[in-house]
Amino acid sequence: MKKPLVVLLTICFHFVCLAQEKPNIVLLFADDAGYADFGFQGSKEMKTPNLDKLASQGVRFTQAYVTHPTCGPSRAGLITGKYQYRFGYEENNVPTYMSKVSAVDGPEMGLPLGEVTVADYLKEQGYVTGFFGKWHLGGADRFHPTKRGFDEFYGFRGGARSYFEYTESPKEPLNKMEQGFGNFEEHNGYLTDALAQETSEFIEINGKAKKPFFAFLSFNAVHTPMDAKAEDLDQFPHLTGKRKIVAAMTLALDRAIGKVLDKLKELGLDDNTIVVFTNDNGGPTDANASSNHPLSGIKATHLEGGIRVPFLMKYPGTLKPGTVYGKPISTFDLLPTFYSAAGGNTKNLKGLDGVDLIPYLMGKTKGRPHETLFWKRDARAAMRKGDWKLIRFPDRPAELFYLPEDERELNNLADSEPERVRKMYKELFVWETTLERPRWLLKKVYERRDVERTDAFWPKYKPD
Repeated sequence: MKKPLVVLLTICFHFVCLAQEKPNIVLLFADDAGYADFGFQGSKEMKTPNLDKLASQGVRFTQAYVTHPTCGPSRAGLITGKYQYRFGYEENNVPTYMSKVSAVDGPEMGLPLGEVTVADYLKEQGYVTGFFGKWHLGGADRFHPTKRGFDEFYGFRGGARSYFEYTESPKEPLNKMEQGFGNFEEHNGYLTDALAQETSEFIEINGKAKKPFFAFLSFNAVHTPMDAKAEDLDQFPHLTGKRKIVAAMTLALDRAIGKVLDKLKELGLDDNTIVVFTNDNGGPTDANASSNHPLSGIKATHLEGGIRVPFLMKYPGTLKPGTVYGKPISTFDLLPTFYSAAGGNTKNLKGLDGVDLIPYLMGKTKGRPHETLFWKRDARAAMRKGDWKLIRFPDRPAELFYLPEDERELNNLADSEPERVRKMYKELFVWETTLERPRWLLKKVYERRDVERTDAFWPKYKPD
């Protein structure tokens, strides 16, 4: 009897060890940051030593895209692993000015309850899940992070708030700080630092308990309002105005990320933790003085500067440090990538548009993760097919660009490639016919504003 018992115990120990080897996952998510505003992206103005170090330890992606050029829809695509247009999440989720525009207004706008989130999937794999920071996926209680797969929440349900504590109730109630569900209490100090502290405590508790965890740290930095600490502003004496403030806010963002990464190292978890850093959309240069150089466009536009974002991934023992990946990916790839790393079989994921990136990054799967990518808002839309990009406008003919030779999108090739335009235009329309109608709509004045912003931040219309 002893030998079978020994064998059984050995097998059990083996499976326990395997369970403990599930990688922890930390997603660091910035808000409204400029494509160029990090040292690892070539900035000489910004000070981002912690992110620069992370870039040297993992993979830097040069053609990473979001699913939408504005906050709410971009988050909806990331957290569900699919185009949010498929479930009608096409317009922005901003409760403050939506009254009497749609059938669904204010806090009633949110991520449909039938959609499964990355947190739901990771909980199935035995993960403890925590969300820290800006939610912006629905203000009503039924949309709360703790009802969408997250065990813990510390942050605010809205889209933009002060970085310092409110002494009076904010004009928008969804921007009040909240611990868990319904426990509203303002933070102490500077919010970017506070979010890092809460995330670090979550990591420490679950790390010491040897429970695999998923921490989604969703900063509101560097979104407006332009709030910065005096000591951070002092680090940029050569800058002025909003550019000085966004530099200070970016420094605070990097410091907060460093605190989280240091906690992983302190606990001996950094060698078994996937760390991803990215951003929700292009920087809104007109609002926060962010830079998307060398790309044209800003937040809310379908130019590369509105939809291409910085993206880093560290996966010790799996991905080679200090490498660069140059094929197009999307933030909706994070869900299947995390799920697979957690031990899940991606064949069980139904209806997703994202793919597991790891086989591509390791060279096991050839080709591109995505041959075709789409973006849409109202009458505007864009499509990337291979290295060609088509942009459809509401006020002019569609334009075509060949990105390897023209990443600034200055040379419209539509006239010289009429057949390609015709085929891509038709494919874009066919894709649109598979989508749900938007669940809510912005006032038309905002769509006109964003078309004007496209031209204002496109060098072909505005000289450098």
